[in-house]
Amino acid sequence: MGMSVNAAGGVKAEPNVVPMIDVMLVLLIIFMVVTPAIAAGFTAVPPSGINLKSHPEQDEDQVLGIDKYGQYYLNKQAIPNDELAQRLQAIYSVRTMDQILYIKADKDLEYGRILDAMDVASKNGVRVIGAITDQQPGTASTVAGDEVSTTVKTQ
Repeated sequence: MGMSVNAAGGVKAEPNVVPMIDVMLVLLIIFMVVTPAIAAGFTAVPPSGINLKSHPEQDEDQVLGIDKYGQYYLNKQAIPNDELAQRLQAIYSVRTMDQILYIKADKDLEYGRILDAMDVASKNGVRVIGAITDQQPGTASTVAGDEVSTTVKTQ
């Protein structure tokens, strides 16, 4: 706040608005930089780990693969994306105990596409979904019997 003395001898108080304008410009610049970063979100990285327990694929395991273009593969056979619900319903409606689906997706695939597949699976008889992942690059498992490709179960 600035003060000045006029000719009549009285004190005149005036607000100094220059620092306030500086602060407002700094805040404006901060919001202009931060807002697009918040709207853009983040890229999800598929799971990878060290010392993962080996789980070799068995004949009765159902594996849903999703390539980088979003194409579905059920047990390594390409299927039309709109048939996924029908195929899963046919498989899991007759199963009473093992209602597990393993998902193996490309690391560059948009995470929303994986969530869509998981949503379709959960609505069509799948009770447990396992994510198939690889040993973290540049590391080796120290657990005896572990292999390069393993599975981590999630619910």
